Amino acid sequence: MTTVTTRTVEYPADGLTMVGHLALPAGTGRRPAVLVGPEGPGLNDFQRRRADALAELGYVAMAFDINGGRWFTDPEEMLAYVMPMLADPDRMRGIGHAALDVLRAEPRTDPDRIGAVGYGTGGAIALELGRDGVDFRVIATVNALTTGRPGEAARIRCPVWVGVGSEDPIMPPAQRDAFTAEMQAAGVDWRLVVYGGAAHAFHHPSVGHAVRPGVAHHELHARRAWNDVVNLLAECLPVTAQAA
Repeated sequence: MTTVTTRTVEYPADGLTMVGHLALPAGTGRRPAVLVGPEGPGLNDFQRRRADALAELGYVAMAFDINGGRWFTDPEEMLAYVMPMLADPDRMRGIGHAALDVLRAEPRTDPDRIGAVGYGTGGAIALELGRDGVDFRVIATVNALTTGRPGEAARIRCPVWVGVGSEDPIMPPAQRDAFTAEMQAAGVDWRLVVYGGAAHAFHHPSVGHAVRPGVAHHELHARRAWNDVVNLLAECLPVTAQAA
């Protein structure tokens, strides 16, 4: 296992002080970087560990914040906070750009080789950054099949991968169809993986029971989705010998 250095980073966004988690790989040279977006309840140790795991693979990784350091335990309180955000593409882009600026400013980051991996709300933010023309090398989202404003998906310049559970009531087949139609019409290089039998938030290990109907962890598909994301990064954003 390689040595990973981590630190907390605070930065302003959305009228709040965001508290992100930056993970740096061993070495001193510039590396490809990954922006890691959390689901609606906020940034917790799950995404921090994901950033650390990416740093072990050789990436500079930053798990960003969307709630000003909060973690919502009440689903209704979380939805009251998140739903207006998801309805406001410009607000999502502002939150995403603020985090991206921090990642780009890190001296270890190769600013020309950045990707995004997002879960739920964080995935929706990653997609909005793509629709805003950010020059990502790849965008991967889990449980985020949000569509954008008409025509703006044409600004996405990289492959897009999305993973969703077949039994996710928040991202049902009609939503999948709308998203893939948007990507196809825009000429995006897109992929959709549907994990059979999985519900919403299937990737998150702390969701061992139905916090809300249709929300449950699926251990096998959680591992598969992570492996799919890692393989996608290896394809689209490889850590080359030159970067090491």
